[in-house]
Amino acid sequence: MKIAYIASQVTLPDSPVRRTDAFEHDYMMRSLVPAFAEKGMSVVDVAWDDPEADWGSFGAAIIGTTWDYWDRIDAFLDTLEAIGKRTRLFNSADMVRWNSRKTYLKDLESKGARLIPTLWMERVTPEAASSAFDALGSDDLVFKRQIGAGARDQFRLKRGEAIPAVSHPMMVQPFLNMIQVEGEISFIFIDGDFSHALIKRAANGDYRIQSEYGGREEPIVPSLQDLAAAQAIMGTLDQAPLYGRVDMLRAEDGQLLLMELELIEPYLYPIEGPELGKRMAAAVARQLQIAS
Repeated sequence: MKIAYIASQVTLPDSPVRRTDAFEHDYMMRSLVPAFAEKGMSVVDVAWDDPEADWGSFGAAIIGTTWDYWDRIDAFLDTLEAIGKRTRLFNSADMVRWNSRKTYLKDLESKGARLIPTLWMERVTPEAASSAFDALGSDDLVFKRQIGAGARDQFRLKRGEAIPAVSHPMMVQPFLNMIQVEGEISFIFIDGDFSHALIKRAANGDYRIQSEYGGREEPIVPSLQDLAAAQAIMGTLDQAPLYGRVDMLRAEDGQLLLMELELIEPYLYPIEGPELGKRMAAAVARQLQIAS
């Protein structure tokens, strides 16, 4: 059985416009391909916007490195809807639609998730940006796209600095220096079960933890308390996704705050979790009821 690993033109091998962090796509394929083969499945990477893709020829499709969707969100979501009508899609189009705009965090907060204080701006004006410092009680803020990933178009702004032109709806949060002190903690879950965890740290002088900006990762064994906090976030969902990544940051009181619940196209760090491929293959086999 063929399984599609949905990628993008900017992450596929041999692409002339390949992202500098597309090596993470290669790491995922190296993890998945042999593990799925053991279960009688072959994994093929396909760009989500490939007009010649025959999605019905695949037994299932896993959303992977679709790392350009945020600038074509409507086309992306429509494509996923179409794929989901032709084969089994992980994660589901409905789940992706909900998770694609970061306002989903409001839903999780209503279910008990503890967040970094956040303002939501559909339109960023100098007046709105200036007032955010007082509203959040901070002289140092981070602006993030409501639909976006990988810190694209994200910026840090200190009180009194010039406000750049912004064309996207944004979320605004106080900058927390714990991102530079301890780093961001990520918990990977497969089919609802905990797989592995890691700390992502920024390069010296930066606060962005993505590899594209020099970030680095280190596997960890989380404390039972920290793991329980991440599991509680996953427990807010009506059904377990095939994969999910809970990104958290420690507050001054030692408790973890939710930064993001990544259910669309998160990198799942197979280097830090060497059993990831086998866990994914076993989960897909269970979902498709493929005999071992």
